[in-house]
Amino acid sequence: MTARRGGPVALLALVSLLLWTSRAVAQDGGVVIDVTGAKRGLYPLAIPIGVESDSAAAAMVADVAAFDMSVAGFFKVLPRESFLADLMAEKLSIEPQKWKDVGAYGVMKFRVSTSGDSFELEFRLFEVSKGNTSSLSKSYRGRKADLRQSVHAWCNEVVKYYTGERGFFGSKIAFTVRQRGGTSAIYAMDFDGANPYSISRNKSVNTLAAWSRSGGSVAYTSYMRNNPDLYVATASGGRPRRLSAQRGMNTGASWSPDGSQLAITLSKDGNPEIYIISANDGAIVRRVTNDPAIDTSPSWSPDGSQLAFVSDRDGGPQIFVVSVSGGKASRVSFNGSYNTTPTWSPKKGARMIAYTTRDGGRYDIVTLDLETKKMVRVTQGEGDNEEPSFSPNGRALAFARAGKGVYIANADGTGKATQVWSGSATGVDWGAAPAE
Repeated sequence: MTARRGGPVALLALVSLLLWTSRAVAQDGGVVIDVTGAKRGLYPLAIPIGVESDSAAAAMVADVAAFDMSVAGFFKVLPRESFLADLMAEKLSIEPQKWKDVGAYGVMKFRVSTSGDSFELEFRLFEVSKGNTSSLSKSYRGRKADLRQSVHAWCNEVVKYYTGERGFFGSKIAFTVRQRGGTSAIYAMDFDGANPYSISRNKSVNTLAAWSRSGGSVAYTSYMRNNPDLYVATASGGRPRRLSAQRGMNTGASWSPDGSQLAITLSKDGNPEIYIISANDGAIVRRVTNDPAIDTSPSWSPDGSQLAFVSDRDGGPQIFVVSVSGGKASRVSFNGSYNTTPTWSPKKGARMIAYTTRDGGRYDIVTLDLETKKMVRVTQGEGDNEEPSFSPNGRALAFARAGKGVYIANADGTGKATQVWSGSATGVDWGAAPAE
């Protein structure tokens, strides 16, 4: 880390920061967290409620920002009751010593005002060791209905400032909700559980949602015409388009990185096999697997070259990887006798999948590095956890916990899982982050 010259206080702050993380460097005057550091600690961040603000809006902004930063995987959000600073006197600045005294390395300040249906929001980020000059600032204005999204956008900027990576705030999660009468619906919500809504609008069985890579469309399987056919709807819902209606199964879709094709399970020839179909008209492009076993749950790799899928060709269900052009498949899961629902990490430079495993009495979520073969357990001893899906930056996983709802957790296995939806949920899929 490169630092400006300073006195003893600045030196102590620098030493403290070096102890906090295994490695940090300067970038455009800001601290960059080494996201690969094996011994990385959590950066202490204070987010006080904004003063000289609309009180209800300020409480909401502070809560949304605190949630975002607490699940980012890099920060420890300090409790507000510990703050010593005179917030009214500080306004949109800080008195550094007051924040050092509570252990804060960063302080996020804001002011929000509302008028009718509109808002104005100003944010500033301070690094305590650098004094009362803000390291990052940004202003937003718009409709009240968009205030949460503006907070998410700011928190993405903060994560990018510290780490060089975008956050996943503002993205959406889709999942299946069981309903009365044996039906089910495809729901979507903000990643933090806010603003849930139904994408499917029919009273039938709807399941296995899959976001397109752009986040503009959702594919899902529906029995609305008495066969498990594949449909595609816009992200806002509405009347879906039937894309694949082969006899038997049309399930478990996964979009190609360029959005032009989908990998899907079809059973039109007698047993479930993996196929690739056109996203335009559903025409079959090629058959990928050809085995007497059951092959299902394809997941497309981020570079578009491979598919992970589930097969029982070795006895119980296990995870295999195959070229999108077909050929010999390679088994990659070897823990336990039951492994399903693979999903690829979109993290740049990584070759990693997450999947559901049962290698004890419970179902849990694990990740597997396909290069090093290192497996990391994300859940353990917390009920049955299934159907993981990576966040847009690969830093977190969403998954269903039986009887509890939808949870998100750090993909590296650190920290605790956070519930974002309470109730019935299966078939979780995390969509793309909003465009910058």
